[in-house]
Amino acid sequence: MAQSLEVTERTVWRWLAAAERDESAAEEPGARAQSRDRFTVTPEVRRLLALWKGNVAAVHRELTARAARQSPPATPPPSLPTLHRAIRRDLTPGERAGLAGGERAARKHDVFLARPRGWRNQVWETDHVQVPVLVDVDGKPRRPWITWFTDCATNAIAGVAVTPGDPSRESVLAGLRSAVLREDPYGPFGGLPEKVRVDRGKDFLSRTVTAAFDLLDVTVEDLPAYTPHLKGSVEGLNRAVESMFLAALPGYARQPRPGKRASRPKDEVLLGFEDFTARLLAWTLWWNTEHQPASLRGKTPLEAWQDDPTPLRDVPASDLWTFTLEDAGTRTLTTRGIRFRKRDYVGPWMTGQAGIRVRVRFMPHHDHRIEVYHAATDRYLGLKLPP
Repeated sequence: MAQSLEVTERTVWRWLAAAERDESAAEEPGARAQSRDRFTVTPEVRRLLALWKGNVAAVHRELTARAARQSPPATPPPSLPTLHRAIRRDLTPGERAGLAGGERAARKHDVFLARPRGWRNQVWETDHVQVPVLVDVDGKPRRPWITWFTDCATNAIAGVAVTPGDPSRESVLAGLRSAVLREDPYGPFGGLPEKVRVDRGKDFLSRTVTAAFDLLDVTVEDLPAYTPHLKGSVEGLNRAVESMFLAALPGYARQPRPGKRASRPKDEVLLGFEDFTARLLAWTLWWNTEHQPASLRGKTPLEAWQDDPTPLRDVPASDLWTFTLEDAGTRTLTTRGIRFRKRDYVGPWMTGQAGIRVRVRFMPHHDHRIEVYHAATDRYLGLKLPP
């Protein structure tokens, strides 16, 4: 009987004893226990829990105060232990966490399917992240931005770009170039991926970047907003770089301080932007060649990459340069050459051509050369170097 009703044997003996005292109790075993009135979480209690951010004691005080103000006196509210039991019984762990900590806390109790690991260059993920480290940029403390390109199959950082200010399509193109090229100093990771996941960032979906992906025959998967779990590889990298590298640098902005959180010490010496970039690139090399993520089962990203026999699609550096050029608009060729970013670019063919309109294209962060096209016919005229 106890096994069929899923109760303890002691409970069955208690029901039998109650039936001997009161014949009505023997009509249906357990009916009286199931029909007893018990407190349940109502929509009003849910609203109070949301108002008090999951604080059950505060909700109990609110219910008690409301009952005391009513006339005639209403039914007394449940006791605090009863309220605790009802909340644990009627609300899921995710609901309780969400009422206390918001959507991010509730999401920790959700269940997500894990994507198959796939093969190298099947899918890349990219993202911008502002580092919580103050860096000296031209005498001013700033928090740089990092643009990642990571391979989902091997956890390798294929490409990275660091900017002292807000990121833009220029940093995306620079990071894409370093990710695709496999020659020194970028390799051995690289080649063209089949797909790149982005999270609706305007820089990743700009006309210039989209055109570059189209020319390279790379599919761009635009993820819905506020869904970091859909690009877990790069989000995990964002968390890892902070805990494993950034937290130990001078100028770390999230350093716990005793008492009230004051500003950083005045005698703290910040890293220069070039020094910070060099250290970050060294950490990236360590991540790719020495770090052994748990998901790779004892392999480094480099070993996982080399053990994968999937053929790679390479692009010549000269072609990639053209694909990732930024359009700077048209200029007029003068007797001093082409004026671009406070520099004059000249070439042998310019003799006798002063006055024509040309279109300038350039590679972000590489001002040592520009590509020049005829503004009317779009005919390639050649690269130009500054004097």
